[in-house]
Amino acid sequence: MLAEQITQTERAGDQVNWKLAACRSDDGALAALFFSEQLDDIAYAKSICGSCDLIVPCLEGALARREPWGVWGGQLFANGKILAQKRKRGRPPKVRPVEVELVPTAQSA
Repeated sequence: MLAEQITQTERAGDQVNWKLAACRSDDGALAALFFSEQLDDIAYAKSICGSCDLIVPCLEGALARREPWGVWGGQLFANGKILAQKRKRGRPPKVRPVEVELVPTAQSA
């Protein structure tokens, strides 16, 4: 089914050279990184996507196929939907930690 959807997309005129994708490697060494449950692996996979020229068609394809899980187009998918963030395993903390927002400062010349 997935192969049929990919083939239909390519026939529709959306010629994308997936060999240029930043995540692509001949030995498939990065595959485990993009389907990992570890928060640091997910962050690293997203950073690889951030430098890729094919991030938009990758994300659009993942949304169209409703990818069940993994990092696609710089976003984390679970059950065919984009997750805003991945929680650590286990019970969530009783008190949510304070999020610190960094404000850029103007440097004087």
